[in-house]
Amino acid sequence: MISFELARRLLSAGLQWRPGDGDRFFIPDRNLDEAVFSVSEMSVEVRPAPGGQLIAFNGTVEWALDSIMQQEAVWLPSEAQLRELLGADFTALQRTADGYRCEIEDGASGQRLGFEHADPAEAYGLALLRVLETTKAQA
Repeated sequence: MISFELARRLLSAGLQWRPGDGDRFFIPDRNLDEAVFSVSEMSVEVRPAPGGQLIAFNGTVEWALDSIMQQEAVWLPSEAQLRELLGADFTALQRTADGYRCEIEDGASGQRLGFEHADPAEAYGLALLRVLETTKAQA
């Protein structure tokens, strides 16, 4: 799982989230800083609401929090989701002495760029952050 810090950076860089079954997220600034929630048909569901989508917590009567707006949650994409989001930019994931190296091809220059981390999901996330920031800068 990627770090909360990287998830926030991805959100700030423009990562879009369509909540789906199995997605993980956290809720900042609500005294739930260490809690990771999962979207599940059994306990958490996503409903349309005026102004966006509502993430509803069903069956959790002990919580004072019944629901929040999607934009109040920060998505923690999985390794597979990060790889999929990289799309054609992704070229390789390699094991290194210290962890993993995710390589992407910069669309503008054709240059191969590498992002290393002990956790493969974090390496993918750092690569995606670069793609999002580059796309945002070019817009």
